Amino acid sequence: MRLIIGIIVVFGCVFGGYAALGGHLEVLWQPWEFVIILGAAIGAFIIGNTGPIIKGTMGAMGTLIKGSKYNKAAYVELLGMQFALYKLVQAKGILALEPHIENPHESTLFARFPTFAGNHHAVEFVCDYLRMVTLGSNNVHEMEALMDEELETHHQEQHRLIGAVQALADGTPALGIVAAVLGVIKTMGSIAEPPEVLGHMIGGALVGTFFGVFVAYGFFGPMAQSLKNIYESESKYFLSLKAGMLAHISGQVPVMAVEFARKALMSEDRPSFAEIDEVVSNMPAAT
Repeated sequence: MRLIIGIIVVFGCVFGGYAALGGHLEVLWQPWEFVIILGAAIGAFIIGNTGPIIKGTMGAMGTLIKGSKYNKAAYVELLGMQFALYKLVQAKGILALEPHIENPHESTLFARFPTFAGNHHAVEFVCDYLRMVTLGSNNVHEMEALMDEELETHHQEQHRLIGAVQALADGTPALGIVAAVLGVIKTMGSIAEPPEVLGHMIGGALVGTFFGVFVAYGFFGPMAQSLKNIYESESKYFLSLKAGMLAHISGQVPVMAVEFARKALMSEDRPSFAEIDEVVSNMPAAT
């Protein structure tokens, strides 16, 4: 919804303002200018990025359309899931985790938290580290270093996608100039035409500069920023997991481990202690 509203505002203000000034909208319809700019941008995008980045960027467009799934409700669920895990260990011992972490898709515990269960990377993150704990690894500092390395790698992978979209934003104004110069060259070949014809041709050429700047700062740049915000929300999701698991490994009781995880969240999305206390108080015992 936010994306649609933004697009409507951008188009409405730019083209509505132009029409209100007395401009003729039909002059802006220069399809071959658009082909030059967008086609060159796509070609440059393919040249400058590897296959996985290109594929990932296409997937990121779907993320932009759907918006971030990391909201307060998702964080509350995440904290509840962590409490259920740590409470299970407290009640039945670390080996009680094995059925859940070895077959997460069949886990009755994870199934109670659908947003988490549907996040493949988050499930894998939790299962990998808790599996290490069941195998006897309980050095908090070593675990923290390993988690940091994995999260940094994941952050770098996401940053490559943001950089690819930002490169489009940086490059399209220059490609707009290329299209405008080609339009001027075409116009110079018709210099004998009457002034009104030349004026129309020059106006069409300048549309290239307009379009390049328009798509760069009206769409590609904001898309890169939106992806950055979405990935930062995801980063906080994983940092919460990291903080909770490290607190659990260090020997904190479940409610305190969850409090460590809660503190890792952004203030605008962070549920209060009372909200989490209500959730965990009404939670059935894990099995």
